[in-house]
Amino acid sequence: MLGSIARQRTFFLYTRSTAFRGLATHAPSTSTTKAIPAVLHLKTGQSFTGKSFGSPKSVFGETVFSTSITSYTESMTDPSYRGQILVFTTPMIGNYGVPANSAPYDSQDVGVVLESQGIQCSAVVVADVAERFSHHAAVESLHSWCHRHGVPGITGVDTRAITRILRDQGTTLGRLAVGEDVSAPPPAPEEYWDPTTENLVDQVSVREPYTLNPSGDVRIAILDFGAKANILRSLVRRGASCTVLPWNHDFNAIRDQFDGLFLSNGPGDPAHTMEAAMKLRKTFEEWDKPIFGICMGHQVIGMAAGLEAYRMTFGNRGHNQPVLALASSGSVKAGRVYVTR
Repeated sequence: MLGSIARQRTFFLYTRSTAFRGLATHAPSTSTTKAIPAVLHLKTGQSFTGKSFGSPKSVFGETVFSTSITSYTESMTDPSYRGQILVFTTPMIGNYGVPANSAPYDSQDVGVVLESQGIQCSAVVVADVAERFSHHAAVESLHSWCHRHGVPGITGVDTRAITRILRDQGTTLGRLAVGEDVSAPPPAPEEYWDPTTENLVDQVSVREPYTLNPSGDVRIAILDFGAKANILRSLVRRGASCTVLPWNHDFNAIRDQFDGLFLSNGPGDPAHTMEAAMKLRKTFEEWDKPIFGICMGHQVIGMAAGLEAYRMTFGNRGHNQPVLALASSGSVKAGRVYVTR
């Protein structure tokens, strides 16, 4: 009897999940449930058909995947994803909506809740988009947010298959075709736009210097190659005064005002930042204070030291990874498994 009930429940869950593929929350008809077709074309020849959400427009981009279980809003607003079509491996995306993206400027916050003012990726690809959301801080749905920022999305596709392709062959150029563009043939290989041919860092970097937490007890200069807001937030919450500079700013002319230099993350090909690397080389030779780089900033440091920098086949887009604590430290206990944020 119990086995029969278990089998019935399994069958019931299976039929619900397959019948509503691409419509995770089974919401009543809204603008996201209208059958606007969409198809993701990869330069290597594969195509995946689903339906559109967000902005109903077609775009080119560099197709990458992210293993984030949560924090889709942070990933989408990360300037490092500029020009990229972002594939989420987690099946359901959008279930906790999108928060209001504003915060004060003080010793705890840097003006935004997420990683930048707006969505940075070119498009998003999900298996099941959640049309209803539930979170105390949410103010709109993923569909509404994407539509407002002019970013298209596709749902109802097998993101596992797409991820396996990207995992095996590396980052691949793609095109998300929406609406009438779906009936057009896939682009020819030479028609795909490669965002790395452009200086994406220059597109996302600040234009004018500005200072956060000016009363901080240590002064840090930040070369902005596309800095995530949480980097700035983490620094000011630890008492630092942060002056954010354009990526190619002449730091050497003002370096004596600061106790350290931070080079941020950023998008695209590091070869476009050689101007900053050459200025940094002079900093190495003449300045004896701490210099720290992360992601793109780390590559710029390498180029300044005379090394060659090149893009990895996949890049590092892993989040929420299980980590075994080998030793105890504060609230971390040896032998426990923690999940990274």
